[in-house]
Amino acid sequence: MTDPGDVAPDILDRLRPICRDLPESSEEPAWVGVRWRIRRRTFAHVLTVGPDHQMARAAATDEPVCVLTLRAPADEVHALVAGGAPFYRPGWRDDVLGLVLDDTTDWDEVAELLTESYRRMAPRRLAARVALADG
Repeated sequence: MTDPGDVAPDILDRLRPICRDLPESSEEPAWVGVRWRIRRRTFAHVLTVGPDHQMARAAATDEPVCVLTLRAPADEVHALVAGGAPFYRPGWRDDVLGLVLDDTTDWDEVAELLTESYRRMAPRRLAARVALADG
């Protein structure tokens, strides 16, 4: 990694197929890191933060760490955060969930969370297509 926010290629390789399979989603560079959008609404953002970054502090780490932020129902955010690592609350909205991506990441859970985030941000017609596709 060469710049602040750079994300390891292996993490992007895991996230891209999940996000690419969601109707009309697009990937683009964010102000730092990479984000995925449905039209003009961001449903996922991944970046690497240093120990002095607010998200590293929220995740209770003093090391550089790769983090993913996405949207989830507020009660789900609170429940996941209450369970501890790898989840944390970035703090800028009740429906924003953060999680640390590392060697212990449960990628099936990440896929479910990304799909839920997409559903929350997508227009109803597109969200319904995803809901029907996976049962």
